[in-house]
Amino acid sequence: MNDTIRQRLARCKRRITTRLARPPQGDRETPVLAGGNIHYEMGDRQRGVAYGGIGLFLELAKQTGLVAAIDEKLHLLKVHAPYHESDHVLNFALNALCDGRSLQDIELRRNDEAFLDALGADRIPDPTTAGDFCRRFAEYDLRMLSAAIDEARLNVWARQPARFFDRATLDFDGTLVPTRGEKKQGMDIGYDGTWG
Repeated sequence: MNDTIRQRLARCKRRITTRLARPPQGDRETPVLAGGNIHYEMGDRQRGVAYGGIGLFLELAKQTGLVAAIDEKLHLLKVHAPYHESDHVLNFALNALCDGRSLQDIELRRNDEAFLDALGADRIPDPTTAGDFCRRFAEYDLRMLSAAIDEARLNVWARQPARFFDRATLDFDGTLVPTRGEKKQGMDIGYDGTWG
């Protein structure tokens, strides 16, 4: 981050700190959320996307070798016209990152010019093409996709400095599984009254 951006962020932080330090006004006649001085314009050259991390996600997938590993290990398409296997897999991941809950939500991304520009893509696979891609998977293909992900993971681990491996922290979390054996050894009651 260059100094200009740091200075702007620091100024913004100072302004909000000052603003929040002011004591609240007493009894108000109008609500606090009264609206500001907002004007809406349609710009020709500026566009925005609500999911700004998508470019970083794509860059990370490329730098870790995930994109290349998917295309090397997964062979579901006979012709890449125009999409590769990695395009489809990343399309699913990006849809999920952008709060997509189904294949149909891909259509929202497909029609978002700022989204496509952020990815440097003319287009992304539509929901029907994405569904067709899913139907091509067999158990072997899932194993190959997992192998591609593991390869990228190994690339990330290989980039760590030696001191990174000096200490490992394991974080375990327990899950209460409901059961009917209240008298069984090791049973306990959860915060919601469930025995498990």
